[in-house]
Amino acid sequence: MHELAVCQGLIEAVERVAHAQRATAVHAVTVAVGTLSGVEPGLLARAFEVARAGTVAALAQLHVDALPARVACAQCGAHGDVPANRLLCPACGDWQVRVIGGEQLMLTRVELTRATETPTATVALG
Repeated sequence: MHELAVCQGLIEAVERVAHAQRATAVHAVTVAVGTLSGVEPGLLARAFEVARAGTVAALAQLHVDALPARVACAQCGAHGDVPANRLLCPACGDWQVRVIGGEQLMLTRVELTRATETPTATVALG
């Protein structure tokens, strides 16, 4: 399950953010996952529970924002969202398209408590 390796990298990034913000705890982590990224959100959530153990994010919740596959058509110039298993122009149906979205996997938000604060702070990253 490569989602565990993805989560280990994610936790490393979260720990860097937490350290830079002088955080005592991370409460929530939000990631954007494209449908063409090769990452399964359900497996990512399970792997996150394992990867967060013993870190500043040990009790953090993972939130996943799904990003659709998006293409640009070489024939008609249209742009649009398409199903991941049907990369055709949504306007004319042509197969000569370029993928312009849906391949990303991004850490977009970390909710944390800084050492000098009582309320939770949010750090938007994307």
